[in-house]
Amino acid sequence: MKRYLNKSILNALFLSFLFLFLSFIFLFGCAKKPAEQIYRKSSVVMDSLVTITVVSDSAQKANRAIDAAFAELHHLEKLISFWDPKSEISEIGRQAGIKPVKVSPETLDIMEKAVYVSRQTGGAFDGTMGPVIRLWNIPYSKRIPDAASIKNALKLVGYKNIKIDQKKSTVYLAKKGMTFDTGGIAKGWANDYAEAVLKAHGIKAGLIAVAGDVKAFGRKPDGHGWRVGVENPRPKGDKDRIIASLEAFDEDVSTSGDYERYFIINGVMYHHLLDPRTGYPARGFESVTVIAPKGVWADGFCKIFIMGPQKGPELAKKLGFGTITVTSDGKIHVSDNLKNRVTLYKQHL
Repeated sequence: MKRYLNKSILNALFLSFLFLFLSFIFLFGCAKKPAEQIYRKSSVVMDSLVTITVVSDSAQKANRAIDAAFAELHHLEKLISFWDPKSEISEIGRQAGIKPVKVSPETLDIMEKAVYVSRQTGGAFDGTMGPVIRLWNIPYSKRIPDAASIKNALKLVGYKNIKIDQKKSTVYLAKKGMTFDTGGIAKGWANDYAEAVLKAHGIKAGLIAVAGDVKAFGRKPDGHGWRVGVENPRPKGDKDRIIASLEAFDEDVSTSGDYERYFIINGVMYHHLLDPRTGYPARGFESVTVIAPKGVWADGFCKIFIMGPQKGPELAKKLGFGTITVTSDGKIHVSDNLKNRVTLYKQHL
């Protein structure tokens, strides 16, 4: 009897333990994961307000990832800032016509990509336009430089005089007085690096907005992509600021427009998108938006603004990029590969 009772007690204890264990597994397995939420932070980087938005199930994880992305952006800024005398880009300019400058992998990367965009656009995009840009000094100096000064400044312009040695990791500007400004491609390029940092910290969806360049990846908690608006280059009021929008999935949306920096003399707008062939503001567009898989390409190739309404969109189509353009007559044009994705709020400005 004693042995029987002991066995019964042991069986009862075992069954009780098994019941509790299975209950724990059931409850643990059925417990809901923390709900994903949207977290957002803003800071000033590269002379622009940068906003990073991420989707995460943890505020701590989100903040850690965003802070790491901002740290990366500040690191890149120190390397490529045209205005920082300590940057590698500034050193390249100081040694122009003297000797090659050894640079970091990041600086070499942006220089190689900038030269690629220059080649593809036939020089419409050219990072060596610094002497001409400084001559105009738009919008701070509201005057038109004389033709002789523009001609002399153009002598120091030419992407073909950029010599890159990948093996030695050096960059050399062949003419003394040349400079290189990464401003026309840097924001989209930096967005790609920031995205990589976020993903390395476990973030699967987010949005990085640097001025007119927006990088989107993954999906929002509701399963949708990220709605990105295209600015109206000629708004008549606060309710008229957006002309189009699209739902972005794992791509970058970048816009260049004549309304960003300009001055007006005798009814004529003189803007900052200068044509390297003439030294004067490019004509034909009010704005150009390019949608591409990488930020560096969207940002760099939205300078097809300078190529004009015929050649610019043709190049974008050849490269497989989407475009939303507003020509100088106020007409909105959407590339064929975007027509089913873009919502237009105005057909004609």
